[in-house]
Amino acid sequence: MKYSLIPNTNIKVSKICLGTMTFGEQNTEQESHEQLNYAVEQGINFIDTAEAYSVPGRKETQGSTERFIGSWLKDQKREDLVVATKISGPSPGFSYIRENMGFSNEAIDDAIKKSLKRLRTDYIDVYQLHWPERNTNFFGKRNYAHNPNEQWEDNFQQVIEKLNSLVQEGKIRHYGVSNETSWGVMRHLSESSKHNLTRCKTIQNPYSLLNRLFEVNLAEVSIRENVGLLAYSPMAFGRLSGKYLNGKMPEGSRIKLFPQFSRYNSEQSIHATQMYAELAKELSLSLAQMSLAFVNQQPFVTANIIGATTMQQLKENIESIHVELSNETLQKIDEIQELQPNPAP
Repeated sequence: MKYSLIPNTNIKVSKICLGTMTFGEQNTEQESHEQLNYAVEQGINFIDTAEAYSVPGRKETQGSTERFIGSWLKDQKREDLVVATKISGPSPGFSYIRENMGFSNEAIDDAIKKSLKRLRTDYIDVYQLHWPERNTNFFGKRNYAHNPNEQWEDNFQQVIEKLNSLVQEGKIRHYGVSNETSWGVMRHLSESSKHNLTRCKTIQNPYSLLNRLFEVNLAEVSIRENVGLLAYSPMAFGRLSGKYLNGKMPEGSRIKLFPQFSRYNSEQSIHATQMYAELAKELSLSLAQMSLAFVNQQPFVTANIIGATTMQQLKENIESIHVELSNETLQKIDEIQELQPNPAP
C-alpha cells in the first residue's frame, strides 16, 4: 500500500480509502466486515462513510453503514484507523434524518452524537459537510443559475466555529467539505484564517476518467492551499469496470438495481468508456485498474475512495495501487478526454 498525509496534519492515510455506502443495502453486516478485514490486511487504514448511508438513501436503512462499521470497529485498535464520516446538508429527500437539516449548531450536535454512537467510537478523524446548504452546483448539475431569493444566509463563520468547538471537545480531529465549489472552499479557508479557527483539510468530490471537472479550478485550490482531494466515484458507479460495455446490464449491478442513478449513463459516457477500455486492452490492464491508477497518480489526490459489492471487485480495486501509468499512457488518456471532456459532471 502507498500512503499520504492528510494536508496540514500528521495523519498518514492509505492512498486507497475504503468507501462503504453499499453496507446495509447491497452488503450485509457479515459481508461488510469481510471487506473491512480484507482491506486492513492489505494496508488500508482509511474508511469513509456518512450518516446518510447506505445508498440509495432510505429511512429504513439510514445509518446502517455507520452501524456496520461500528460493530466491526469496536474490536479494532482504533488509533491505527482513520475514520471519516459526514453530516448531510439540507435536502427534502433526506428529511427523515432530522427535522432541521443543515449545519445549524443544533443539527451538528444531533448528527455528531448519533454518528459517534453508531460508529462506537469517541471521535471522528475527519468530519465532513456532505453538501453545501446554499444554492450551487453539485451532484452532476451544470450551469450555475443564481437564485436571488434563496433562503440561505452566509453562515460560514458560525459553522466553522461549531466545528472548532468539536475539535476542542475531542469529538472530531479535523473537518472537510464534500461536493463543494472553489468559492466555497476558499470561503472556508478565509473564515478559518480570519478568526483563527480549525482549518478545512480535505474536499471529497467526484473524480474519474468520466468526470475531471476537479481539474478545471479546484485542483489549483487544492495544490496552492493544501486541501487534499478525497476522490469519490472513481469507477463511475461501475461504468469504468467495463461490465456495462456493449449494452450489458448484469444482474445485481448498481445501475441495474438503481436506474435512478443516471449520472454516468449518457451516450457520451458510454462512448468514452469504450475508448478507455480499448486503451486498457492495449496496455494489458483491466479497465478498472487503469481507471483507478489514473486517479491514484494525481498530485492533488490524498486518497482514492473505492467501493465494491463483491470481494473479487474489492481485490481488483485495491491491486490498482501497484499499477503505474507511464507519461505516454497519460497522454493517450488526455487525447481521449479531449474528444468528449467530462461527459458525466
